[in-house]
Amino acid sequence: MAAGERHSGTGGEVYRLACLELRGGNQAAVYQADLPGLDAWISCRPLLPANRGGDLYYLSVCSQGSISRIILADVSGHGESVSNLAERLRDALREHADHWDQSALIRQLNDSFLTISTGGRFATAVLLSHYVDTGEMLFTNAGHLPPLWFRSAAREWTLLQEETPYSKEVADLPLGIIPGTSYSQSAIQLEPGDLLLLYTDGIVEPRNDSGERLGLEGLLALARGLPCGSASETGTVLVEAVARFRGLAAAADDETIIALRRRPSSEVPE
Repeated sequence: MAAGERHSGTGGEVYRLACLELRGGNQAAVYQADLPGLDAWISCRPLLPANRGGDLYYLSVCSQGSISRIILADVSGHGESVSNLAERLRDALREHADHWDQSALIRQLNDSFLTISTGGRFATAVLLSHYVDTGEMLFTNAGHLPPLWFRSAAREWTLLQEETPYSKEVADLPLGIIPGTSYSQSAIQLEPGDLLLLYTDGIVEPRNDSGERLGLEGLLALARGLPCGSASETGTVLVEAVARFRGLAAAADDETIIALRRRPSSEVPE
């Protein structure tokens, strides 16, 4: 199967990225993707009635297929009013996609975003780079919510932030606040079967019928009850769990989830 094509697997249609392809956006979408050494599942749900919003994600593969890069950004606000700004952020990402040091990449994204943002808008973002040969995952966080990390060997979920083993403090500013902001990059070892969940604040901020907010601790509690056999299963069940928590209360923001699972070497991509 050639790269950059859709193919069918047991879990439905899967998109396999071509080298140097940049795939994603801020439009409504639900699908699986195959990255080198990683299974991915994406759910992007702009706040209705808009079909595009302020949540922006991109996946790419470079360096002859050895490095996969994943970025999730949340432009302040939601709906069609920020869609154009989100698309311009995508263009800035494409312009700087060839920077190997991702701290430099996100610093340049910050400076680029400052030149295009209006009305005091800013964006948070989390950027990941996965090296297929070693399983090492670099991450840079620009004021975004911490990803959730399932460590398959320990069978436990944790937040990927400053107290996470083998990582440094994650405390960098959102994009579009101060010119020249420095951003660090940290590394973790992603083992076969490990999962990462990236999400926007529309996932943790909803309130239920009683007015209670889910929050980070509530999301982590939901994660502990998730199946972890595949990225698509984990992501799908999480969306359902968040909807059950919300009950009859209406969504108040765009909602995006990216689930990533390091594929054991014994597993063949579908």
